[in-house]
Amino acid sequence: MSTSQERVTLLACVLGAVASIGGFIFGYVSGQISGFFLMKDFAERFGALEPDGSYSFSAVRQGTIVGLLCIGALFGALASGKLADAFGRRLTISLSAFFTCVGTAIEISSQSSWAQFSIGRLVTGLSLGSLSVVVPMYQSESVPASLRGVVVSSYQLLITLGILASEMVNWGTESNPTSMSWRIPNGLTFAWAVMLGVGMLFLPESPRYACSRGKVEEARKTIASLTGLDRDSSEVLGQISDIQDQLDEENKSAAGFRWKEIFTAPRMFYRTVLGIVLMAGQQLTGINFFFYFGTTLFASTGISNSYTTMIILGSVNVFCTIIGLWIVQRWGRRSILITGAVWMTVCFLVYAFVGRFALDRANPANTPIAGTLLVAFSCLAIAAFAVSWGPLAWAVNAELFPLRYRGTCMGLATAANWFWNFLISFFTRFIIDEIDYFYGLVFAGCCAALAVIVFFFVIESKDRTLEEIDTMYINHVSPINSGSWSAEKDESNIRRRSEIGSA
Repeated sequence: MSTSQERVTLLACVLGAVASIGGFIFGYVSGQISGFFLMKDFAERFGALEPDGSYSFSAVRQGTIVGLLCIGALFGALASGKLADAFGRRLTISLSAFFTCVGTAIEISSQSSWAQFSIGRLVTGLSLGSLSVVVPMYQSESVPASLRGVVVSSYQLLITLGILASEMVNWGTESNPTSMSWRIPNGLTFAWAVMLGVGMLFLPESPRYACSRGKVEEARKTIASLTGLDRDSSEVLGQISDIQDQLDEENKSAAGFRWKEIFTAPRMFYRTVLGIVLMAGQQLTGINFFFYFGTTLFASTGISNSYTTMIILGSVNVFCTIIGLWIVQRWGRRSILITGAVWMTVCFLVYAFVGRFALDRANPANTPIAGTLLVAFSCLAIAAFAVSWGPLAWAVNAELFPLRYRGTCMGLATAANWFWNFLISFFTRFIIDEIDYFYGLVFAGCCAALAVIVFFFVIESKDRTLEEIDTMYINHVSPINSGSWSAEKDESNIRRRSEIGSA
């Protein structure tokens, strides 16, 4: 468990804030596209001309423009683990940030080809996928255990701030009849990418990565600076010893890393599958359904300015994520995830049945109460996500795996997140055309299933070091009783950990 002598340091706060700009870029790029489709110039350049002289986007075209970002991110996430192991966490984040500028340049330079704009989003997605893996990894490996939950969760807070920022910029430019309506929001991505790319160059490398490369003194200095302790203190030396012990045990196994180890090593099949399920589940909560298609969704309820509604939803997302950081710091992972999943289940059930049976879709003005209920329960669903699955899915995924497999497993789990992100972004239009508001029942079922999965399979990891969490999984600690587990009382601890080396 974390020591009470550790304190919150300026370096730990700066590290968490700067690295989390990667989340801001993620949210900003993801959130802006919803507003582009209703902009006049964007529709004229990239939409299809209708017989009545208007421009529209088919389900295939809209799904491709939205979804290729996720495809790029999927491959970026898969490659990021190896990049982070080869070049280090810090440099990989910096290089990924600068690569975002390449994709943005392709998008902004598009004149009339929607395919070019889509390719630009594909390239941007490569960098976003890498950032979505390496930023939480870097944060979880660097900050003290007592701060790890709130710092890693701040990545989600910056995602929500990025979404809100994109919605506000869209709201400010959408009335511009020229290409500036969408090129200004798009171009601002350069600023966020440069801030992250340059800022990371002034931060220390992850102490766990430094130890894995034999830079023990550098790791000691970093841990001391981040925890506010003396370099020669017993706490710092104890953390270094735990890290080196784990590295030594992992190095006793086959020297060359093989992909099958993430499934065949002790308890790794359990953790790898769990990580994939949790990160896929974050998308299957349905939250991006609102942010990708919100402007067109709420326009169908009769709301006059759906951009304003999206700002309201974005504001709820940010405010509740801030509350979520406070909750994460005080309560365990398991209870928050279960409560959030049940809460969202109820919201989507109401959303589905009100939209299906109470809303007059032909003339929404006839059913103003139904429209208000749809917006209200959308806000409640977003609030539930923001205090639970939004921040904690990233935190739990960053805590699940031992150092030897962390990069690869986090990349695989985050790739699953982006894969389902793509499926939702691409197929939502087709599904809505067929089942309309009953689409909410799909997300309700997924949220209910996630509550059950967390209850039976996720271990409570609040305030525990990464090495302690590893020991808990190796020792088959029951998730239901994991909150009261103590390393000092676990008599099988030494025997179990010695089995890792002989495996």
